[in-house]
Amino acid sequence: MRNGLRPLLAAAALAAATTGVAYTFGPGRSTADGDATPAARRAAFSEACQVNATPAKRQLRGVWIATVHNLDWPSKPGLTEERQRADYVKILDAAVRRHFNAVFVQVRPASDALYASPYEPWSQWLTGTVGKNPGWDPLPFLIDEAHKRGLEFHAWFNPYRAAATADLSRLPASHPARQHPSWVVKYQGKAYYNPGLPQVREHTVKIVDDVVRRYDVDGVHFDDYFYPYPVSGVPFADQAAFTKYGKGRSLASWRRDNVNKLIAEVGQAVHAAKPYVKFGVSPFGIWRNKSNDPAGSDTKGLSAYDAIYSDARAWIKARSVDYIMPQLYWPRGFAAADYAKLVPWWANQVKGTGVHLYIGQALYRVGTKDTAAWTKPGELPAHLTLNRKRPEVMGDVYFSATQMLKNPLGVLDRIATDHYSRPALLPLMPARGGARPAAPTGLKAAAGTLSWRPAPGARSYAVYRVSDPASAPCAVDDPRNLLAVLPSVSGAGAAIAAKQGGTYLITALDRLGNESLPATTTLP
Repeated sequence: MRNGLRPLLAAAALAAATTGVAYTFGPGRSTADGDATPAARRAAFSEACQVNATPAKRQLRGVWIATVHNLDWPSKPGLTEERQRADYVKILDAAVRRHFNAVFVQVRPASDALYASPYEPWSQWLTGTVGKNPGWDPLPFLIDEAHKRGLEFHAWFNPYRAAATADLSRLPASHPARQHPSWVVKYQGKAYYNPGLPQVREHTVKIVDDVVRRYDVDGVHFDDYFYPYPVSGVPFADQAAFTKYGKGRSLASWRRDNVNKLIAEVGQAVHAAKPYVKFGVSPFGIWRNKSNDPAGSDTKGLSAYDAIYSDARAWIKARSVDYIMPQLYWPRGFAAADYAKLVPWWANQVKGTGVHLYIGQALYRVGTKDTAAWTKPGELPAHLTLNRKRPEVMGDVYFSATQMLKNPLGVLDRIATDHYSRPALLPLMPARGGARPAAPTGLKAAAGTLSWRPAPGARSYAVYRVSDPASAPCAVDDPRNLLAVLPSVSGAGAAIAAKQGGTYLITALDRLGNESLPATTTLP
């Protein structure tokens, strides 16, 4: 994925003030019904709450943590376990300070593993040598530390990259590419697994299924690398597989079908293993150009459908994914790929499908001279302002963690002020199940601290405050009242300093963000 050789740059070469939105719903309602339509809310309750939806109460705010080439973590190979742990915690703490609520951590960059895999070798990005045991399994730590901070953990896999070298003799003898050289297609000095082989799909599904079953992940994530980004005049040598499995289709349609099958099979495996685990993909930002297809976007860049056989529109229609996260790594007004045109296009694709739409944001380009727009600190925050006009956009994920720590042009400070001044709950995804927990009990105040007993099934707790007790029935519906989202540590209750008087409301949240009715207390 985004590894300094970003094809997005090559693809690019190819080629308003926010107001509060009022919602109507009644006091005392179950906040587990928070995503019901306004009409349903009006029908269920006779009294109304006028609520400002800016900032949003439910919004995914994430960051990619890339391990390939030590882009984000570990910062370099061969670090001690203690240093690796400390560096990771630094990233998570920075995410929490920014009111983020999810991390997307690359656990399989290229048929390797940043965890104890029974099928693939240890990643070279841990120790400097592919296959070398680092002496510990990082993945439980990576997941636990995220959960301790209230961050959802998505395990990020690359499905088809086999190795960063075409010389298979440089890989350990146990490497799947050496054990099954017939799976491999060599292209531009790298090794790829052939997407046209059923054995490759089976292997990829097995890898993902193993992680989902053995580790407490919240999501499985693929990026934009399917068939390799093409180099003019250099064919991808999958003719033998096409001859065997093509069944009269064109090469392009067969390749797209291979990817579509993998996406469907991975999603099925993930949900069969653990129904609550989400599966999604961050495709290249242009599906097709309108010049290629009337259903395409008004763009002039690389077409993922035609160049890398990535048909994200088909995955949405088939509900093969729980979310789609297009990488819209261009500014507003960019001729080949205008952010302001792409957001509405993607919003229209997910409308009415139940598939969540999050936007991949190019934090790594802020402050660069790729275009004049990226030299302006207001460009990226303006993307989030534009997103507010599209209710289908349920959040944003930033590439990547290193830039989050650097905060180029102070852009994250502006985003914090204008968009992330309050924490946010995760968007609800009913297809993945879950249920409203029981409300917290034993809420009490002592010595300036609010505390409560744990609620069964709670992953975290939301804390709201209003100064006027009369507004308390509507308090949990207004995101401006949300003070904090506190993780539940080992099933324990929680506590928070009550620095001001007023009415406090505490709700319990399950791992999917379903919210309980509030426990309430008023302090003088």
